[in-house]
Amino acid sequence: MSVKDGVADTIGLTGYAVDSEGIGGVLKSRVSDFRVDEISTKISLDPRGRFTAANITLTNWETNRFIGKLAKACGISRNRIFFAGTKDKRAVTKQVFIIDAPQNKVAKVEIPDVEIEIMGRTHQKIGFGNHKGNRFTIVARGCCHADGSPMTNSEAMEKIAHIEALMKEHLGEGLFPNWIGPQRFGSGRPVTPVVGRHVIADDWESAVMSYLSMEGDENEDVSNFRKIIREEGISEEALEMIPHWLGFERDMLKHLLANPDDYVGAFRKLPNNLQLMTVHSLQSVVFNKTIEARIGANIPLSTPIRGDIVGRIDDNGQLETSSLVTVEERTLDRISRNCNLGRLAVTAQLPGSSMMKPEGEFGKLESAVVEEMGLGETDWRVEKIGRLTTRGTRRPLVTTFSDFQYEPVPVAGEETMGEKWVEGPKDGELWHPEGACIRFRFTLPSGSYATTLLREFMRTPLKQL
Repeated sequence: MSVKDGVADTIGLTGYAVDSEGIGGVLKSRVSDFRVDEISTKISLDPRGRFTAANITLTNWETNRFIGKLAKACGISRNRIFFAGTKDKRAVTKQVFIIDAPQNKVAKVEIPDVEIEIMGRTHQKIGFGNHKGNRFTIVARGCCHADGSPMTNSEAMEKIAHIEALMKEHLGEGLFPNWIGPQRFGSGRPVTPVVGRHVIADDWESAVMSYLSMEGDENEDVSNFRKIIREEGISEEALEMIPHWLGFERDMLKHLLANPDDYVGAFRKLPNNLQLMTVHSLQSVVFNKTIEARIGANIPLSTPIRGDIVGRIDDNGQLETSSLVTVEERTLDRISRNCNLGRLAVTAQLPGSSMMKPEGEFGKLESAVVEEMGLGETDWRVEKIGRLTTRGTRRPLVTTFSDFQYEPVPVAGEETMGEKWVEGPKDGELWHPEGACIRFRFTLPSGSYATTLLREFMRTPLKQL
């Protein structure tokens, strides 16, 4: 059974590594069903260090909003808090934060559903991707067949084993397509690539208005606020009715009410990393659609062909972009062997102003994806906010998963479940409350997405991930 999924179409997340039926089911029925433990790089502690290093556990917190709260509690700018990556919101996440504030001030911070464990002082900052990976413990509940009937534990386990074996056969041991997951685009409201498209087109009014008003799978208060913006534009009424947790939108609105038509200034009210993410997410749609196109053309993802661009994979599973080379006929066999050994990986485009491009069949395919998305004439330069200009880069077509385990767990009591579970499956969803519950454990390198790995086994609409 094929389930229509508009969000997946928007972000290019529509293919699969292998042909198979999945186990269905839904993730994040309870916040505790999704656990992420960051595998951090070593932090060198020094009692004379400028910064405070802390292990922080968040329960049901969006990373950017937590940083805003932490910065306010410490009396510092949010730009003085450093971390290696954003995590899923509806989850329990543990990661290292480096905070430019006195240790005793950080230790006194009390925020609901936040546990702060002080590690000590350090001179060392961290940035995006400065961690070795993440260890996940995730429960998929309500597994079902394609017709919606509940799946037993043994049926679910058998199906997972079948898909794992097929992926090993087609891609290699412990490999899956390196899709960029739905959280990069805005879960339930894939607004960031829409905004990014307007940013690179120098259309700042559309960028800001899209961020404020684009519809999504959100609660009634938020939907009503966005509707007012769409129908009446920037107004005092919209400011009065904005839900309190939409802090970024409130800052944008206030700026435009005080400075009509200064849409660049309003856009700058977003945190710097979120501004950058709008452009990166548009690149990410291109990347996903490129994977989809390569699968559709029956070109292998993990084995190179002539004209491909490959790069070295370091000990942390990251691509060394300085080592990229084009595959030639004379080097094809040697590079293929190194790809099979996991030393090299075939790459695809995250487009920009001066990205290295492949030749041959895959080069034509990449160009076709960019043209079909209407980005063929884009130079990816952002004059008004220069740091958003991107030269482009490459990303491996496949990534690794390790320490992979799965086992049945008991059905949880309904009183512990979230609202969506209690309401039951809706039209277009693929889960059954009496279906099997499977707990997955696995480790991914930084930059890879747990939801896209589990999507290969579940095969459900993205809103269930």
